[in-house]
Amino acid sequence: MELTAYIDIYCERTQPGLWSEPLNAVTNLAFLLAAWLCWRHYGQKGPNLDKSGALLMSLVGLIGIGSGLFHTVATQWAMLADVIPIAIFIHAFLFFALQRFFGLNRIVSVAGVVGFLGLSGVVDVALPNEVLNGSGGYIPPFAALTAMGAAMLARNHPYSDHMLIAAAVFSASLTFRTVDMMACEMVPFGTHFLWHTLNGVSLYLVGRAYLCSHSSHAPQPA
Repeated sequence: MELTAYIDIYCERTQPGLWSEPLNAVTNLAFLLAAWLCWRHYGQKGPNLDKSGALLMSLVGLIGIGSGLFHTVATQWAMLADVIPIAIFIHAFLFFALQRFFGLNRIVSVAGVVGFLGLSGVVDVALPNEVLNGSGGYIPPFAALTAMGAAMLARNHPYSDHMLIAAAVFSASLTFRTVDMMACEMVPFGTHFLWHTLNGVSLYLVGRAYLCSHSSHAPQPA
């Protein structure tokens, strides 16, 4: 693997260069904004510091930074800086959310993450990277988010609506990621930037649901 190899897989990019994907690059600010808003308004302070929430929001910020690097530098190492924080966040969020939203212990939560990894492996085999413009790997996170929101709704969790709305927004963002190259003739700059923008909204919603569930003194839904 040549870490400095040039990668061109998005409609907006037409040549090498730091500013060949301006929309795809700038819209990564949505991730930083989501992390900042969640922590500013709903993060706990002092002795009630939500350590797992702080970790998750830090990972959301890293997703924005890594994706921003990839859509400017467009090399193999930058792609790793993009996908690694995403993978860590997905599995860390599942691990912590199973405990916070459903009261499961760590062993059962680890088992849930292992099961999710198995599902992801099956999807990777069934939908190789060439299918759905490389979006197949995000189907398991969408399924997990939807299932989690539905289970929370069944338990009358006060933030189940946040999770279900986040799943709906994520489905829209996944669609825009998938059709980016197909829409290139009609939309010269593609649709990948909407993947970033809507994912920022989705991550804000799940982040708020997670942080606000930290204690009984947390803000309640509007």
